[in-house]
Amino acid sequence: MTSASTETTAPRVNPNAPTEETVLSVHHYTDRLFKFRLTRPASFRFRSGEFIMIGLPRDDGKPILRAYSVASPSWDEELEFYSIKVQDGPLTSRLQKIQPGDKVLLGKKPTGTLVHDALVPGKRLWCFSTGTGFAPFASIVRDPETYEKFEEVIVTHTCRDVAELAYSREVVDETLNHEFLGELAQGKLRRYATCTREAYEFSGRPTDLIRSGKLFEDLGVPPLDPAVDRAMICGSMPMTLELKQLMLEAGLTEGSNAAPAEFVIEKAFVG
Repeated sequence: MTSASTETTAPRVNPNAPTEETVLSVHHYTDRLFKFRLTRPASFRFRSGEFIMIGLPRDDGKPILRAYSVASPSWDEELEFYSIKVQDGPLTSRLQKIQPGDKVLLGKKPTGTLVHDALVPGKRLWCFSTGTGFAPFASIVRDPETYEKFEEVIVTHTCRDVAELAYSREVVDETLNHEFLGELAQGKLRRYATCTREAYEFSGRPTDLIRSGKLFEDLGVPPLDPAVDRAMICGSMPMTLELKQLMLEAGLTEGSNAAPAEFVIEKAFVG
């Protein structure tokens, strides 16, 4: 029996505290964009399309954390993230310098509205994105459930420069050629990429392309119809709000985890 004088109290452990995960790989696409992969805790569960807090410790011991969409699908044994680089950003100014073997903090409570559960059944899924807002759709298009629920999946990705479209092209190409996802995605998954500052096959903002009808003309599909179309939106806040208005004008209703409907937006997105 341990005497009171020698008994020690175990330090309190916060069950909600972030875990320390190891950086497995880092790939820089441009001087503004990069992706990285982390180890995944065995107990970590999430729905494709959700976001989680990730970050780094600070000198004062308090971590700096930001919300990041998980870009890998829920079945992946690793966790992938896609990030912008902000040179004076409190987190990304340091995060962009990580190397394999480094440690990154990972939160424990994934959440978000860009999930299948927040949409009612439909035939065609639109994933509208700008910039790093493509990240949750990198998860969605690599989830088999997406192709079980929809007959057609169209991902739009708009960036300023052509080089910034590389990640979405890479993800879609890999999905279509994947050993088991390829069979599900072939004939269903389509990518429509546009640039706003450089010459490209397609150019312009997604909102303008919807208004003019060019988006539907280029893809050979009818305009938005609440009877068949479902949409997920993630990107800059001005674009998100403008697209939301266009969805409402087309007769689609905004949904949530608690009340599924025809379209959802990610309000937590920054970048």
